[in-house]
Amino acid sequence: MMRFIHENKAWLAFHWQADEVLPTLADVRHRHGCLLGRMQSLGFELQAEASLRILTSDVVQTSAIEGHQLDADDVRSSIARRLGLPEGGIRRTNRDVEGIVEVTLDATTNAAAPISAERLCGWHAALFPVGYSGTRPIAVGTWRPPEARPMQVVSGPIGRERVHFEAPAAKRLPSAMERFLEWCNAEPTIDPVLRSALAHFWFVTIHPFEDGNGRIARALADLMLARADRSAQRFVSMSTQIEVERSDYYRVLERCQRGDLDITRWMTWFLGCLGRAVDRADSLVAAVLRKADVWRTLLAGYPVNDRRRTVVNRLLDGFEGGLNSSKYAKLAKCSTDTSLRDIHDLVARGILTRTAVGGRSTSYRLADTPRG
Repeated sequence: MMRFIHENKAWLAFHWQADEVLPTLADVRHRHGCLLGRMQSLGFELQAEASLRILTSDVVQTSAIEGHQLDADDVRSSIARRLGLPEGGIRRTNRDVEGIVEVTLDATTNAAAPISAERLCGWHAALFPVGYSGTRPIAVGTWRPPEARPMQVVSGPIGRERVHFEAPAAKRLPSAMERFLEWCNAEPTIDPVLRSALAHFWFVTIHPFEDGNGRIARALADLMLARADRSAQRFVSMSTQIEVERSDYYRVLERCQRGDLDITRWMTWFLGCLGRAVDRADSLVAAVLRKADVWRTLLAGYPVNDRRRTVVNRLLDGFEGGLNSSKYAKLAKCSTDTSLRDIHDLVARGILTRTAVGGRSTSYRLADTPRG
């Protein structure tokens, strides 16, 4: 009895019910188009800021899905440096950050380039620069070797494990990946957004690497979405939305892996997730516009020094907890006296406001409506 979809002799003949998929596709295409139209009206600098925020979230969340926690400030600095933005190089970053940033940017800013075995193996090598997944050595930059243990996704205690998925045997990888890559680089015969959904599912099913398949599958999906938009700038983060819906994500993947070749459930879920990611992006537009309003107020009277620019940007980007003089001094790398002078000036200009708590617990936050 077949347990998994790839055990079907015709397992590459994926199909779905058009009457269920196409209405959702039309809806998400329309809403995504409206979002892109709004973003195009913001101007280059605000578009760059929005794209930087989305890419940062995408990198952080695609790693979080796999249980890897990255520092968002490190990720943002790395992306900014690679894109030539002013914030680039502010912080030193580690190899884990640099690797996933490299993969994400290659997928989104170089989307038109062919997808080859060498390119995917390069992505894999970037994700595992020291040849280990945690403490376990793995084959890096190459398909799973025949001598590797069976690739399974399992849960539960030892002796009572539940196998959620078992990938095709390693000996099948060369031909399976050849077919996949031919399809990726062929002239599209379906909507590019549907290609994104199918590329993700198909790649995860093959599971060609010993580890990192989920991150690379999501990078491939982003690449296909960038091709659909014909733009290197990303304003929607699928990985962020998938992290929010992680349980459903794995549940739908498992059900379709154990089903027949009809992947309607996966295609509709992917499109719905993309639609919800578009909705989430609306709050991004509001945050970027608020940031622009604050900076217009700050720059109205006199130039802003680097200390204040650094701290206000951190607050605008979602600094956790209240701001006090010691936190300001740490962020701005200055003395407490200097931080107090800066804070008082920002309060006077209506950028910061004092919280209700006083005394030693005095803290500050961004004012709801800065004064010009």
